[in-house]
Amino acid sequence: MIRLLTLALLTSSLTLASAADLKFGVVDMSKAFSEFHKTKKAAEEFKANVDKAQTEMNDRWAVYKTLNTDAQKLRKEASDPIMTPDARAKKAAEFDEKVKEIRTLEQEIGEQQNRRTNQLKTEDMKIRRGIYDEILVVVRDKAKTDGYDFIFDKSGMSLSTVPVLIYYKDAVDITDLIIVELNKDAGAAAPAAAEGAAKAEEPKKP
Repeated sequence: MIRLLTLALLTSSLTLASAADLKFGVVDMSKAFSEFHKTKKAAEEFKANVDKAQTEMNDRWAVYKTLNTDAQKLRKEASDPIMTPDARAKKAAEFDEKVKEIRTLEQEIGEQQNRRTNQLKTEDMKIRRGIYDEILVVVRDKAKTDGYDFIFDKSGMSLSTVPVLIYYKDAVDITDLIIVELNKDAGAAAPAAAEGAAKAEEPKKP
């Protein structure tokens, strides 16, 4: 709704100025995000954190499995007719304590898993937001430097999963230029992006 309202306001504004005097550009924010070297690095770090969290949980579940094995053994011994009544009673008491320990561990594992999952999601969202903000700065700087009046995100989708920008005429796609700019310090710009950027910089033939 907000995007549609924005487009409506834009349409109204065009009645106040000649479209020929306006310079339009488009950028694929999704592509710029995925090919930004910081995105790839963040993805690797996130995967490492997920793997670490999974290892921690596997260790806790290994302890849980051991406790269950011990509990089953105590339960069997508590009903062993060969043992004396006192020995069986002792094993039964140990079994009850072991069950309490297992239930406590179950709760701890569940809480730890939920806490770690939420932590990872929060960290991922924060990092992604920071990367998008950094890309937006580059896009805005490019727009100001090259004199663009409007830059649209052609990867944007409406609530009905239909592209917001369905058709654009005489609008320069600056996606590859943005990718090259984002990766210039890391030397990570893909050859395809560099080639596309060079073509985007070429003046259009009349």
